[in-house]
Amino acid sequence: MGTDAAPILDPDTYLSGVPHGLLARLRAESAVRWVDEPGGPGFWAVLRHAETRRVLRTPGVFSSWLGATQIRDPAPEALAYTRKMMLNQDPPDHSRLRGLLTKAFTPRALAAIGERIKGWARELVGGLRGEFDFAKETADLPLLTLAEVFGVPAADRWLMFDWSNRVIGFQDAEYAASAVAGPDVTDLARAALALRPTPDAAGAMPDPRTRAGMPDLYAYAHGLGELKRRAPGTDVMSTLMSHVDDVGGRVSIEEFENLFWLFSVAGNETLRNGIPGGLVALMSYPDTYRALKADRSLLPGAVEEMLRWWTPVMHFRRTATVDTELAGTRIDAGDKVVVWFSSANRDERAFAEPDAFDVTRAPNDHLSFGHGPHFCLGAHLARVQLRAVMNAVLDLPGLLVPAGEPARLRSNFQNGLKRLPVRLS
Repeated sequence: MGTDAAPILDPDTYLSGVPHGLLARLRAESAVRWVDEPGGPGFWAVLRHAETRRVLRTPGVFSSWLGATQIRDPAPEALAYTRKMMLNQDPPDHSRLRGLLTKAFTPRALAAIGERIKGWARELVGGLRGEFDFAKETADLPLLTLAEVFGVPAADRWLMFDWSNRVIGFQDAEYAASAVAGPDVTDLARAALALRPTPDAAGAMPDPRTRAGMPDLYAYAHGLGELKRRAPGTDVMSTLMSHVDDVGGRVSIEEFENLFWLFSVAGNETLRNGIPGGLVALMSYPDTYRALKADRSLLPGAVEEMLRWWTPVMHFRRTATVDTELAGTRIDAGDKVVVWFSSANRDERAFAEPDAFDVTRAPNDHLSFGHGPHFCLGAHLARVQLRAVMNAVLDLPGLLVPAGEPARLRSNFQNGLKRLPVRLS
């Protein structure tokens, strides 16, 4: 049972692209499909839009905390710490931390960051000519944005690039041991880098989902959190660390460390893949590309369609807390339940002509930012970054066209592009 769906779990499948044809066939047969898991107990893949929404909005039945949110089970000794991350919590713990964080993202702070993002996008893209790697040239934008949010010195921002590479490197060896931080970093960064693990004889790094696997990140986050509490600046995280809620509660240093892990990895990796994915969509539909150059009012809708059509994060896991039923399928307490966004976002029941890239699609109820209590806190900043980059692309004197084969990330989790060679026509 589950062998026909096995390719959707295999990271090698994604080296040639998301298997949309297979997902469509599986989705046509049933909303929920069992998938065998080498070295694990297997899981239920949720493939349709309505059922994905139901799982995400029902944390009492489908828990983020019980087994965390990745398909592969954390090591027993790592699970307790993994559960302290906001991503892996259920209400009320999740609600408390999310509420504090939401208050830190004030409209004034978001507006200021948005203006900076537009300027960075113009600087990164505006001068590009000839032939270049679009994925490489735009990789700095999410790092600059995250550094602004956290008040991280600009010289240290490439540490976040390294950390996110290591987290996804368990499936792509090229990323597993990357190190790109330059020599001109702060003393805080130098102290953290001294703790950076080195690959073992087989080239493998320790599990990045554990505190022991990312000692340099946690050392940096600890020092940064203490600094924000002792001498707050004007950045979002200084506001967070200074805030005291109605009952006298505040974010602990340990919680700040885990938020830093989450933002450094999720906030960087998702946009780093979503931005070149959006350009792939434009290059695949040159008439739409030209229409956007002529009419920028289409850009907000185009960004939403890029998020749906490319779907940067392809799945997230929950664990059933009780015996239940989903679309007529019995699910036992303790079973893994994995919502497959790259399938739900092309569900024919929710989207007309789902494989087409249609910037006028309305409504566009894609699930790329999730749904329910875990709806992505960074959705606004992600949209601002995508709009800024694509606006800068549309300002270029001509169209970007492929200049070679893209190199895809070996991952069943991130719909990623490591390299995207293009040229300005």
